[in-house]
Amino acid sequence: MRKIKKGDDVIVKIGKDSGKRGTVLRVLPDVDKLVVENVNIVKKHTKPNPQAGVPGGIVEKEMPVAVSNVMLYNPHTKKGDRVGFKILEDGRKVRVFKSNDEVVDV
Repeated sequence: MRKIKKGDDVIVKIGKDSGKRGTVLRVLPDVDKLVVENVNIVKKHTKPNPQAGVPGGIVEKEMPVAVSNVMLYNPHTKKGDRVGFKILEDGRKVRVFKSNDEVVDV
């Protein structure tokens, strides 16, 4: 089980986009990176490909960010928070915020 999953709300803690908040769009587990909405935007120059119907030009796209540079957003404290795991009475393993032991997964 991973500490940050697709669809989670995260805050960037380190880098040029520090302080920005966004939703995780993709998780790249083999390199421990995430693609976060509206974070780490770069301009990519693309060649036109008439056979595939791809126009050329400059495209802005999101690039991956290291998992260690983001924290899960805690809506109660309105800050980034560390995440731990806890096993409930019914045997389910869930993620919890370290600051207030509140369950992330419902």
